[in-house]
Amino acid sequence: DPDRKTEVVLLACGSFNPITNMHLRLFELAKDYFHETGKYKVIKGIISPVGDAYKKKGLISANHRVTMAKLATKNSDWVEVDDWESSQSEWLETLKVLRYHHQKLLAPDATNSLEDAVPLTKLGQKRKREPNRHKPIQKKNQSPDIKSVPQVKLLCGSDMLESFGVPNLWKLEDITEIVERHGLVCISRAGSNVQKFIYESDILWRHKNNIHLVEEWITNDISSTKIRRALRRGQSIRYLVPDGVRAYIEKNNLYGPESEDRNAGVVLAPLQKYASDSKN
Repeated sequence: DPDRKTEVVLLACGSFNPITNMHLRLFELAKDYFHETGKYKVIKGIISPVGDAYKKKGLISANHRVTMAKLATKNSDWVEVDDWESSQSEWLETLKVLRYHHQKLLAPDATNSLEDAVPLTKLGQKRKREPNRHKPIQKKNQSPDIKSVPQVKLLCGSDMLESFGVPNLWKLEDITEIVERHGLVCISRAGSNVQKFIYESDILWRHKNNIHLVEEWITNDISSTKIRRALRRGQSIRYLVPDGVRAYIEKNNLYGPESEDRNAGVVLAPLQKYASDSKN
């Protein structure tokens, strides 16, 4: 029954500094993968650029990064940009962003504040445990099967998955909740060692059924770092980023030696936060 497919929303968090064709490809690859399983229907993709408080070296202002992402997705009929995360005054854990978007699907009008982004209730879990998952026979006055809330899955590249291993970058309980309650879609280069990384992590191994590995056979080695390097050197980035993004960067003269030195010597927000937590 095609109506019984699990609906999926793909959420990509990151710097998008600047957004590139590779970022956009991640969404297409993930969508193809889910549709090929026959069990899922991807209804939306969301790009959520990190806020300025993340303090990453070379990170230019969020409003530029959000504007570029909007230009990049202008022609997409399913990927959109959300600036909730980037407009927060402090850095937000990825888990809070996932919760926020899940909550927004539950109650589209209620997500004005962070307070609403409470941990997921067991709501969505109920159906899974019922032994008989076939469609119940409808009694006359019974309401038809209510569709479950779409799942919000975190879309990432293998570098993000492997960053789970960096000390003090992620909280263990956050990683657990992300893979347990939401799920991960990881796009990895054919031949990369993501499987080995999952095998070597007890948490990831325990929830490996909720980690979808998508192999990228048409490899795409574009990265924001390389784009910024080309721009610093006055080299062309055409065909590596969407044309609207390229024009915007040129018009606003966005990336140069000065912008790359932003936040130099500043400790990344999560490292600052978790390192001080572990001392207390």
